[in-house]
Amino acid sequence: MSGRSPQGAERTTAPLSGPENRSAPEETPRRAPGPAGTAPTASAQAPAEAPAPGQAPGTAPGTAPGTGPGRAPGTGPGTEPGRAPAEQAATGRATTIRRATRRVRRTAAVIAVLATGAVILAALNSGTRHGHLDPRSADPSGSRAVAELLKDRGVATRVVTTAREAAAATGPRTTLLVTDPDRLGATQRSVIRSAIDLSGGRTVLLAPGDHSLSELSPGVRTAGDAPDDVLAPRCDLPAATSAGRAATGGNLRYTTALPGTEAETGPGIGPGATACYPSGGRPTLLVLPTGTTGGDTVLLGSETILLNESLAEEGNASLALQLLGSRPDLVWYMPSLADSDPSAGSGDEDKSLFELVPAGWSWALLQLFVAAVLAALWRARRLGPLVTEKLPVAVRASETTEGRARLYRKAGARDRASTVLRAATRERLAALVGVPPAQAHDPAALVPAVSGRLTGEPRDVTALLFGTAPSDDAALVALADHLDALEREVRTS
Repeated sequence: MSGRSPQGAERTTAPLSGPENRSAPEETPRRAPGPAGTAPTASAQAPAEAPAPGQAPGTAPGTAPGTGPGRAPGTGPGTEPGRAPAEQAATGRATTIRRATRRVRRTAAVIAVLATGAVILAALNSGTRHGHLDPRSADPSGSRAVAELLKDRGVATRVVTTAREAAAATGPRTTLLVTDPDRLGATQRSVIRSAIDLSGGRTVLLAPGDHSLSELSPGVRTAGDAPDDVLAPRCDLPAATSAGRAATGGNLRYTTALPGTEAETGPGIGPGATACYPSGGRPTLLVLPTGTTGGDTVLLGSETILLNESLAEEGNASLALQLLGSRPDLVWYMPSLADSDPSAGSGDEDKSLFELVPAGWSWALLQLFVAAVLAALWRARRLGPLVTEKLPVAVRASETTEGRARLYRKAGARDRASTVLRAATRERLAALVGVPPAQAHDPAALVPAVSGRLTGEPRDVTALLFGTAPSDDAALVALADHLDALEREVRTS
């Protein structure tokens, strides 16, 4: 038997191991009866129910540790009822992925629409933009306008790019137009010369120079440039007289060594040739007969009358239509690079990369740039005025100071800590003794002013405010105490 009185005694059975290894249910502590006339408490009236295996003591049946009734394990007041944090995190990640996917899809759709529009514009304009003197080009330097007018007059235009195709297409009912005779190589010039002699049709050479005249029209050479752009016909050629003034000048003039009557044909022009639109006595339009009956060769010193931008000026359209429309078929020969003579080019004819890009693509790029700017303005974040946002946690200044002090202590930075303490003390003391802030860290200005305010026993103010770093933590604490005492004495003096 125990010698203790039942009054105030507590009878408990200590567990030998965890709740699952108990051999008998625990008896909860019993509270001694209170004063007379009071009823025993609930814990004294009936023993508490033993926890089930795997259940922590003090929790109600059917609840997990740390949770209240009806709340899922792992949830707290800040979580959504009935959902675990892991499930909520997975849902948040899925939402973020869906938003990013939608954003990428919208951006890709905009880029696809812009690219499709650019391709469509390029495809639509590909048939109208082919280059200089091209009968398919609607550019200012193209010749589509004269080709359309010839078509209305029943003249069929065929575009070729090689000399052999041009020679094969010539005949008595054909006009052959060579847009750049000086580009032709020796072989190509020979092929075109044979076509001129044998076809019996008309051949029009645009601004041929001495490089090509030697083979395509022997006996004719250039006579310099015509200073005037618009010239009068001054000849009996029906096409010239009906057209009147035209822009045949501004480029080459011609002369020939063949004998002839100068009064009828001009100086140095043979009797079978017709010279028109002279400038300085030298013609800019020369019509020469060929060996075949009915055939002729037209040397036109300027290409201006064939360009879209100048066709409607003066008599350019009339002259171009009569020179090119005298036969029902027109072969428009634009020499390709394969037919070019490498030695005929010059450095002035070299073009940069941007000059080689068709004009339509520059507008397409401009449209893409404008669309990109509009899309950026549409999707960009709107930066409104700054607003004050409440911080979720307010950190006291003392906690910040303690945290920084712990960092100094962990790094053993006593020198840095002492420097900060002394610098702050010097600034506060300078304000108290009337030293300017700029001289707060000058010993010659601060130490005498501080010493004059001290009334107690003399002390080394210079070593205290400008001394060396403490050697250990105790010295650092002592330095802080001395600095506080010094500042307090100056304040109260």
